[in-house]
Amino acid sequence: MLNIKKVAVIGAGIMGNQIAMQTAIHGYTVYCYDIKKEIIEAAENFSREWFKKRITKGKLQEEEAVQIQDRLFFTTDLEQAGTNVDLVIEAVSDIVAVKKKALAAIDAYTPEHTIYASNSSYIVSSRFADAVKDPSKVLNLHFFNPALVMKIVEVVKGEHVSEETFETAFAFAESIGKNPVKVEKEIYGFVVNRIFSALTREACYLLDQGIASVQDIDKAVKGALGHSMGPLETLDMTGIDLEYNVYMEKFRTSGEPSDRPASCLSERYARGEYGRKSGKGFYEYGKET
Repeated sequence: MLNIKKVAVIGAGIMGNQIAMQTAIHGYTVYCYDIKKEIIEAAENFSREWFKKRITKGKLQEEEAVQIQDRLFFTTDLEQAGTNVDLVIEAVSDIVAVKKKALAAIDAYTPEHTIYASNSSYIVSSRFADAVKDPSKVLNLHFFNPALVMKIVEVVKGEHVSEETFETAFAFAESIGKNPVKVEKEIYGFVVNRIFSALTREACYLLDQGIASVQDIDKAVKGALGHSMGPLETLDMTGIDLEYNVYMEKFRTSGEPSDRPASCLSERYARGEYGRKSGKGFYEYGKET
């Protein structure tokens, strides 16, 4: 299998940044790239503060934290990120056209052996694998939020994916402290999000129909099904904007009205109420909450 040394993470949002940090913590040299300077600055600030807190809590020694940060680079220079890179992890918006553009752009700088792993939450890699020179090196490597905490990673084996690519990606996930799940065939949403989407779609339907309140839907799921978080609480954490865009991308592909996002998602998306990240979603998040 390929000896991975340098990793590039494309997209420095919440997921991309934490994936980059997790990878650097486990000994890899990582370049976290974003086209927007303000996103890179926010990611770098988050990283710096996170390591400070770990030192303060005694979770990391200062010397160890410095060594990790010396392996982690934040950049708006795509050539710097792509040159001599062994693995690219794409963490941009879950929109096929955006993914194709991002992968094609970095493919201009990467060596022939580079593997491309997409952190897409739903979209199978065969839909954008042709954006790079060798589609057999493109696959889904799906992390969960927060990526610094959640152990499960879905590794998806599409028909176009070479055995070497799949085995290398699986071994890489294990090497950064994750517990990878092997998904033998491509399917929209993979394993976890197919189950999660069924739950959240029903929760949104019940809310839109006035069957129960936000609080009571979440209370019922937590109390009766044993979930640590309710489905609407979880959407606030992962991002209502993400969920909305996932449904819209599926609707654009299928044209089926049933694939459009629920009213409670569309309304909050239109108001900019994306959940925790914006301070309000299904719940409000102030200093006291």
